[in-house]
Amino acid sequence: MSAYPPPPDIIEGKVAWIFGDDFDIDLVVGVSNIKSYDPDHLRSVCMKAYDPGFVDRVRQGDIIIGGRNFGYGHPHYPPMVALRNAGIAAIVAESFSPGFWRGETFNGMPLVTIPGVSTAVAIDDAVTLDWRAATLRTSDGAEVVGTPPNARTVQVIEAGGSYELLLAEHSREHQGQMQ
Repeated sequence: MSAYPPPPDIIEGKVAWIFGDDFDIDLVVGVSNIKSYDPDHLRSVCMKAYDPGFVDRVRQGDIIIGGRNFGYGHPHYPPMVALRNAGIAAIVAESFSPGFWRGETFNGMPLVTIPGVSTAVAIDDAVTLDWRAATLRTSDGAEVVGTPPNARTVQVIEAGGSYELLLAEHSREHQGQMQ
């Protein structure tokens, strides 16, 4: 069961951070913290190696930008728990590591692929993300467009994760059999 609600249709915030290519998601909390599931602890160590004030300046609806192969490495969940609890609403990257993409899509996080995004924006840029259309707009009107998620991925994200979607589908199926 996901502890996070489904994202809004349009995510408005700012670019909280930009990572380069082949970023190992475990580095968000540090390898020594990847076995922690304490959300308060994870929030306290979130991005300390990159920006000690990160969790104080990030607001709900902010996004992370990544280069190619974002989420490289083992797909551990604690780094994303830390980012979500800090307010990160989506990740937009040039491409994603397959294991990371599967795991975080399963958890209902919008992961949007947009080629060229890592050079199209800067940290603290105000942005609007239409995650279904894979379109990111900046406050100056610039727009970068990527590959929209397929219909099943949209269903998973709208439900708040695969677990919630499967429960809803099986519940409807079960109710239909009882009538």
